[in-house]
Amino acid sequence: MEDLKKAPIGVFDSGVGGLTVAREIMRQLPDENIVYFGDTARLPYGSKSKDSIIRFSRQIIRFLQTRHVKAIVIACNTATAQALETVRQEFDTPIIGVIEPGARAAINETKNKKIGVAGTEGTILSQMYTRVIHEIEPEAEVMGKACPLFVPLVEEGFTKHHITEEVIDIYLREMKESEVDTMILGCTHYPLLRSAIIEYMGEGVRIVNPAYEAAMDLKKLLKEKNMNKEDGEFNRYEFYVSDAAAKFKQFANSVLPYNVETIHQVNIEEF
Repeated sequence: MEDLKKAPIGVFDSGVGGLTVAREIMRQLPDENIVYFGDTARLPYGSKSKDSIIRFSRQIIRFLQTRHVKAIVIACNTATAQALETVRQEFDTPIIGVIEPGARAAINETKNKKIGVAGTEGTILSQMYTRVIHEIEPEAEVMGKACPLFVPLVEEGFTKHHITEEVIDIYLREMKESEVDTMILGCTHYPLLRSAIIEYMGEGVRIVNPAYEAAMDLKKLLKEKNMNKEDGEFNRYEFYVSDAAAKFKQFANSVLPYNVETIHQVNIEEF
């Protein structure tokens, strides 16, 4: 059991967005070891078919199992929407996604049961947030909006640029003018635009970050299964990508609370 406690958490995403989830895990579970995989060769997932995303997720989980992870977080809304149910049935390792924690938090936050979701095309088209929200609160009204340009703006470092403010206005104007009182950042890149979105939507709209909520769910899961590492020993973070390691490293060092020195490249198709 002690070995299991020391085993790392596996975290994966289509690229760099999931680093916001890894960052929350580092903050909320500071003793835990983490193995992160970013599928940078095959991003973005938002425009890929369900079959492709399930195949990619299976390969990544098989790779993470070679790193002896004790639990896996799918730090990608699209992969959570398209693949979580399938891979949960196929693998023994506990797997959590980002959608259910985010949906639950939004229901707890909303006063008028009108919830907005900003996400990739894949996440919005899947209507996964709507489905999960309605399972918990059937009377809730959900307004989804695909915001495909948010991801490249974040990755190009334009989070505080006037172009980003204009794009936020184009995508979210309808939601701002609606009666939505709570909004889910339904893509792991979007927390990096959080302050700009809060400023645009106004103080009256609560913003839910599923990255934080997923980290809290993970904390609860590890405690329930008695797998949480609390020994105060130095923790180990490993980073793997399927391509473009240099670009990933640059982005990781702009997002994470410590300096990432080594990124390993993996041929994920071998798994």
